[in-house]
Amino acid sequence: MAADEEYEGGPDRLAERMAELDEQLADQRAQTLRASLSDYELDDEDAAVLEGMGIGTDGIEYLPALPVVAIVGRPNVGKSALVNRILGRREAVVEDTPGVTRDRVTYKGEWQGRRFSLVDTGGWEPDARGIDASVAAQAEVAIDLCDLVIFVVDAMVGATATDERVVKLLRRSGKKVFLVANKVDDARHEPEAAALWNLGLGEPHPVSAIHGRGVADLLDEVMKAMPEVSAVASQEIGGPRRVAILGRPNVGKSSLLNKAAGEERVVVNELAGTTRDPVDEIVELGGKLWRLVDTAGIRRRVHLQQGADFYASLRTSTALEKAEVAVVVLDVSQTISEQDVRIIDMVLEAGRALVIAYNKWDLLSTPELENADRRFYLNREIEQDLAHVAWAPRVNISAQTGRHLDKLVPALETALASWDQRIPTGKFNAFLSELVAEHPHPLRGGKQPRILFGTQAATRPPTFVLFTTGFLDQGYRRFIQRRLRELFGFEGTPIVTNMRVRERRQR
Repeated sequence: MAADEEYEGGPDRLAERMAELDEQLADQRAQTLRASLSDYELDDEDAAVLEGMGIGTDGIEYLPALPVVAIVGRPNVGKSALVNRILGRREAVVEDTPGVTRDRVTYKGEWQGRRFSLVDTGGWEPDARGIDASVAAQAEVAIDLCDLVIFVVDAMVGATATDERVVKLLRRSGKKVFLVANKVDDARHEPEAAALWNLGLGEPHPVSAIHGRGVADLLDEVMKAMPEVSAVASQEIGGPRRVAILGRPNVGKSSLLNKAAGEERVVVNELAGTTRDPVDEIVELGGKLWRLVDTAGIRRRVHLQQGADFYASLRTSTALEKAEVAVVVLDVSQTISEQDVRIIDMVLEAGRALVIAYNKWDLLSTPELENADRRFYLNREIEQDLAHVAWAPRVNISAQTGRHLDKLVPALETALASWDQRIPTGKFNAFLSELVAEHPHPLRGGKQPRILFGTQAATRPPTFVLFTTGFLDQGYRRFIQRRLRELFGFEGTPIVTNMRVRERRQR
């Protein structure tokens, strides 16, 4: 009798059992490699990566989504100083000048053994112009993408008209808000803080960000209200998946939304730049609900210095940050331009899933373009200019006629599934061991960097952390990403590989 017939359950059960044993061996090897890291110098962030991983119901290790706390307020009220005080170190730049902080900057904070993400924002002002409008928009995004808000007011100045406008913005957000009366350096100034009850946000917390007075009491209250796991950065997002439609002006973004919605939801005109503000619409495609966001066409940088186009592009960038997947629309009747590539790169920098829609495909059969052999030149442009996103699903559509619009849904589902994909730590380290054995890193200066251990630290996008004995060349990291795609797919999502170079401990 054959061995597989002797095994209870037959060949199918034998194959399953062999696969289980392979997984167990891979997990044991990963645990051994992880334990060997104790021989190397590790910092606090390394420990956080290794100790913060939990085990899911599927046996996959993952990092919990840290709660997000945003600090907002008008310019020069001491937001960055409060950030430094909470972190216990000088991270944020502080000057006695309004408008020093412009971007939305995230730091990792800890209080009473609980870790969280702390977001420092620029000063919010109503009716801002120029770069101040961009700063204000970033602050509004921070409010949308946080679990709770610390609203900072200058107690020595009192509540201003701008502060009252911020209060209205915070009430619309529905987020838990802690009102902080800053610059209360001693007990004599506490009556100034009491006056802020008039803002209607509850009890003001008097603090001095510079001297640290009252900050510990504030953090104690924040910890009581802070969730264990972030609701905005959690692994499961309820409701329709959010899809941003991006592209140059006049490539057919609004026509695509109208055809998907089955109505003239957005104004469509041959004049480029018709859409100014992002337009949200819940549509049903492939039996599922999707939230499609039509955005303004992104022009070249030279045209973004002033006027409505600047603000339209700003809102488009904000819409992309709130989306989960981006559909970049290209006009096949025109040459793929540097601007098209820049828009795709913007999606990659944002870490969003990507689908490329080649619009006006029906025009390729017209005599004008057929005689010019446009299809041949288009394929050559794709090979030359879009080789770095060859992994992105491609859909050939006609937004005006609705041709092949049904193929957009499988592409979106594939990209989002890859964006959410996790690789078990044991399987990932088995992959790394096999890869390094076949193709070791080239010698650099007489030394060869080794990969000690690897883990997938996050999804959305898939982010991998490699503990190494030396710096890995960019080409070798790209090679790792290519092999990851060959083995695990990851179609439609960027992959991030981070390195942590560590030296052996001195004995």
